Amino acid sequence: MKRLLSFGLLAVILFACGCDSKPKSEKKADDATEKEHVQNVRVMTLEKQTIDVTQEYTAAINAYDKVYLAPTKPGRIVDVNVEVNDKVKKGQLVVSMDDAPLLQLKVQYQNLKKEMQRMDTLIRYNSVSQQVYDQTKAQYDATKTNYENMKENTKLVSPFNGIVTNRYYDDNEIYSGSPNTSAGKPAIVTIEQIEKLKVLVNISARYFPMVKKGLEAKLTTDIYPNQEFLGKVSLVYPTIDPQTRTFSTEITIPNKDLKLRPGMYAKVKVKLAEKDALVVPASIVLMQEGTANRYIFILDGDIAKRVPVTLGHRYDDKLEIIADIDLEGKTVITTGHSKLNSGDKVEVK
Repeated sequence: MKRLLSFGLLAVILFACGCDSKPKSEKKADDATEKEHVQNVRVMTLEKQTIDVTQEYTAAINAYDKVYLAPTKPGRIVDVNVEVNDKVKKGQLVVSMDDAPLLQLKVQYQNLKKEMQRMDTLIRYNSVSQQVYDQTKAQYDATKTNYENMKENTKLVSPFNGIVTNRYYDDNEIYSGSPNTSAGKPAIVTIEQIEKLKVLVNISARYFPMVKKGLEAKLTTDIYPNQEFLGKVSLVYPTIDPQTRTFSTEITIPNKDLKLRPGMYAKVKVKLAEKDALVVPASIVLMQEGTANRYIFILDGDIAKRVPVTLGHRYDDKLEIIADIDLEGKTVITTGHSKLNSGDKVEVK
């Protein structure tokens, strides 16, 4: 009887053990499955930053000033005193024209000047009629104007400090007055001021209140990809083009080392204003597959919460984000978020 009781008790114990326990391997598998649902992530706190509101444009670089130097009338060129690449100063003699017509006009002018002095005396004593006096004076004034004009066009001087960029005639050739340059203008030489340059960009009308004289701009070129050239807005055109809804803006760039040259193409970034915005690394912002919808994950306790966002401006590798809720001070998930679903449990590492 005792043996039967002992056997029955043993069977009950073994049955109970079989029902209430699992093999260690199965327990480890269950624990691993539970841990797989907890994603390791890294986070950062969202804070507003002061950023520059900039717009980028492409533009051709132009000389700050340019003149197609030529007389007003055709004539024989006596001497061209400069060559291409010569630097010239304001007022420097550049071209001498044949002065024979000038000498003839000078004699005529001097004779009329004497005649006018005599007429001044006669009119005071009423020895000449007012009509004769007025006719003589008109002739004198016209001759004087022609003489001064021809004198200026016989000795051609540089109107500013610059460099000779083209020469179209040689000594003793006849200047015809016909257009002979790519700009469709007549010239003996072309002089340009390149120690400072300018670019012209067309900016959207919505930025018109922001663009003021002195506003900072940065210029880059493919020739010098790693160098920025600083410039400033020097002129804001006062009207808006009704076709393009843009306005023209001139930007001046110092060029003392003469690295930049007219004709180069450049990218111009204009700093329009400053503002406070939430800016995050671009890798944080995800896009819903098959749509253009963007979103981020923020941390709510130990739960990942998906928040739709709209993109603002891009700043190098960072993006401005805008959301329907206030994100300032929120904790955003920066890594480990690409496989998350809203509501997933996460662990910050």
